[in-house]
Amino acid sequence: MASPSHRRRSPRKWRAALVPAVVVAAVALAASLLMALRPDGNPTAADAPTSPVAGRHSKAPPTAPSRALKPTPTPSMPSPSSPPATTTAPTRASGSASARATPQPASASAPLAGRIRPSVTYDGIATFYDTGNGDGACLYGPTDEVMTAAMNHADYETSQACGAYVRVRASGGASVTVRITNECPLPCAPGQLDLSAQAFAKLAAPSAGRIPITWSLLSPGTPEAPESISIRYKTGSSSHWCGIQAVGHRNPLARLEVRDGGGWRQLRRTEYNYFLSEQGRGCGGELRLTDLYGERLTLDGLPVRPDVLQPTRVQFAAH
Repeated sequence: MASPSHRRRSPRKWRAALVPAVVVAAVALAASLLMALRPDGNPTAADAPTSPVAGRHSKAPPTAPSRALKPTPTPSMPSPSSPPATTTAPTRASGSASARATPQPASASAPLAGRIRPSVTYDGIATFYDTGNGDGACLYGPTDEVMTAAMNHADYETSQACGAYVRVRASGGASVTVRITNECPLPCAPGQLDLSAQAFAKLAAPSAGRIPITWSLLSPGTPEAPESISIRYKTGSSSHWCGIQAVGHRNPLARLEVRDGGGWRQLRRTEYNYFLSEQGRGCGGELRLTDLYGERLTLDGLPVRPDVLQPTRVQFAAH
């Protein structure tokens, strides 16, 4: 005998069950037609759907204000405790026109400093040499200035020390301020300064020959520092190749850039203290000078006039 779960319903009973289902479906269809043919053509509140229908677009009433979600802060947004960013607008000088640049705050760890940093005292040895006509590895040219010094090879740092003002102190307390105009080659040791004979005499008798010293970087006011910086193009410079030098800057010069298209191009610095544009880009155009504190001075183009000091009448701020 077959299991009850496998028993097939007889055809008569299946027909009997089908009749009530057809009747129910017909009644439902009639009700739907009546609803659709009502005069107002709209469903009642009770007929309104309670959930969105796929594919249906609704518009907010014209008077209803739109509501925006509050944006979630992203990692790129500054937090309330972060200081606001500041932008220093470059200062332009048209030829010899005077201008000022907004100075950056003084910093013991000046962002663009090399081996020589402000507010740091260095130990070393002082010697002296015959400066001759006053010219040196920095190629500032002959001068009557006598309070000068040659920086040891390590701290000279590919001429980055050129033009720096340094206060030198002897163990007995005497001091002198000198400007770096030359390089003291090896075997001059790190920390060593080779002073002009006149500067050495301010610290000790020349017969001493060699004395222990301490020294530190200065950012002097006038008259120790010139009132303005001058620009000089190297011999042989033209619109196709040029070497550019800044002279008389109060603080060590960290960068010299030229305008190249829509941006700035940093020039390579040489050991003889010129910045080279070997393809001629920017020669005679805008210049931007940056000191080790990060202060920038932007100058309008100066003509390419080799071996001529062209004044700008701008200067870095004292620190």
